[in-house]
Amino acid sequence: MRWGAKTMLEVLPVSLKEANAFVEQHHRHHKPVVGHKFSIACTDGEKIVGVAIVGRPVSRYLDDGWTLEVNRLCTDGTRNACSMLYAAAWRAARAMGYHKLITYILNTEPGTSLRAAGWKCVGQAGGLRWTGKRRPEVDLCPAQMKLRWEIGDEAALEEREAIQNVLDKQDKG
Repeated sequence: MRWGAKTMLEVLPVSLKEANAFVEQHHRHHKPVVGHKFSIACTDGEKIVGVAIVGRPVSRYLDDGWTLEVNRLCTDGTRNACSMLYAAAWRAARAMGYHKLITYILNTEPGTSLRAAGWKCVGQAGGLRWTGKRRPEVDLCPAQMKLRWEIGDEAALEEREAIQNVLDKQDKG
């Protein structure tokens, strides 16, 4: 590729085994997951540059049968791969009949890719560590506050309205 040329990214399905291998190699602070509903990858045409693993919500209070969670999202730093994966994960979840998709990021992360994909931050979530009887002996993630982000049917409605407004303007112009 010549200097300054743009890389065309593409989304494709990937097995949990392949997605977990990518997470094992590239994720800063999380390990692979045990299960999923689906996983997707982002490729630059030559190699996988990112993956999203989507499953049931970890919080039993949010596991209502209509909500999924992006349990892992990991890239090699390729520009726009994160936002492309978040947007594709929502399109896939919505196509499967789900009404909401959630994810968590560390409160020190800006959430730029989520915002670019149409997600909304709904505030702080959880505590610094897992609590209760099933708490792991060793922390599985950094002991800091998390922010919960979500996208749902409301965002899909806004997207449809925005598209309709563009089409209406084209018809008038």
